[in-house]
Amino acid sequence: MRLALFQPDIPQNVGAAIRLSACLNVGLDVIEPCAFALDDRSLKRAALDYGPLAHLTRHASWAAFIAARPGPARLVLLTTRGESLLTHFAFRPDDILLMGRESAGVPPEVHAAADARLRIPIAPAARSLNVVTAATLALGEALRQNDAFPRPLEA
Repeated sequence: MRLALFQPDIPQNVGAAIRLSACLNVGLDVIEPCAFALDDRSLKRAALDYGPLAHLTRHASWAAFIAARPGPARLVLLTTRGESLLTHFAFRPDDILLMGRESAGVPPEVHAAADARLRIPIAPAARSLNVVTAATLALGEALRQNDAFPRPLEA
């Protein structure tokens, strides 16, 4: 299972996603361009000491990400415009959970390329969740369904 961030706007969210990737032992794809410099110094600052534990792959563009996408893996987009609920979706172990830009989501061609478009049920008066909060909910459900949470070390 992998988490992918489409052209992120906020460095702190990338840092939180790196930590999420490290803690849940899932791969993380960052699809550039980002709205900030994504260099070694900014990654170290954003990821604190979790960077070495994360499985981060950077892609120069959407086309580069698609070209590198593993064969049967489904692209599952989390979007406020999703036609299916996260809670009604059957995840597979090789799914890639795609999160859009904090400011604009994803463009129509990325939306159309998704194999599934899911939304998280939230209170009617609320607009949306933080992107990494949404990713955490989605990954938690996907990992739970596939009995794929990291196993604790046995003493």
